[in-house]
Amino acid sequence: MRPTHTALAVLVAVVWGVNFVVIDVGLAHFPPLLFSALRFLVAAIPAVFLVPRPKVAFGWIAAVGLTLGVAKFGLLFVAMHQGMPAGLSSLVLQVQAVFTVVFAAAALRERPRPVRLLGMAVALGGIAVAAVDQGASGPLGAFALVIAAAAFWGLSNVLTRRAAPPDALSWMVWVSLVPPVPLIVLSLLFEGPAADLAALRSIDLAGLGAIGFVAWGATVFGFGAWGFLLRRYDASMVAPFSLLVPVFGMSSAALFLGEDVSGLGMVAAVLLIGGVAITSFAGRQRAAGPAGAQPERPAAERAAPGSGR
Repeated sequence: MRPTHTALAVLVAVVWGVNFVVIDVGLAHFPPLLFSALRFLVAAIPAVFLVPRPKVAFGWIAAVGLTLGVAKFGLLFVAMHQGMPAGLSSLVLQVQAVFTVVFAAAALRERPRPVRLLGMAVALGGIAVAAVDQGASGPLGAFALVIAAAAFWGLSNVLTRRAAPPDALSWMVWVSLVPPVPLIVLSLLFEGPAADLAALRSIDLAGLGAIGFVAWGATVFGFGAWGFLLRRYDASMVAPFSLLVPVFGMSSAALFLGEDVSGLGMVAAVLLIGGVAITSFAGRQRAAGPAGAQPERPAAERAAPGSGR
């Protein structure tokens, strides 16, 4: 990989990691569901008029928009609003790789090899350690919501694989067109019109900056650059950079938000990142089934990390 492209891959991981800190900033200005709706609205408009619609059935776009945009990000933002630390969120979300393998086995009949089962067990061990650590210092309910968000991320990975979009940027822009309306409806129902109007009336530069970063930085730039790299290099060269996301997420949360990383937190990080690495990359050369007749790609390629991205 060219040095400039290596730097680009690291930059994407930095943006996606720091994005969790920016989400925390945005949640100080907006109710979580409204903030998530604004994120996707700004990511989609006006970009949707500038990139062609991906050559897949709109049903796939809608399905991923609902599972990834509404369920995954809605749950993540609510969890962080309820007290889930930004750094820990960036780490725990990586268990999506385990959910991806489980859902792919159920829906696509992809039987995981023993080494992948080992990776899943290691990653789940990391989640258990993280849960113990969180139980000693924060709300377990918010922790459970992030696990649920990771599960919906895994489901969206499988749906994306079935859809097989040819371009990551246009796919993400059009997927971003789906979540705003459902999220706004949910925000009005659960957060209330008064809270939403108050947040919009008191919007300031920090709030606008948070929306801009999560929409254009983490979504448009992040997925566009990731897709650019995946079109030029084998996934085995690009995907490992995704494992830097929780590293930058936890370090930036410690630097900017003052979040401490306990000894148990470090053990959880090592187990979870190691387990995700094994789960994501073991056996990636197996042929895919009728979903696309392509080599199996790691979870990081099927849906780049967010992911809170």
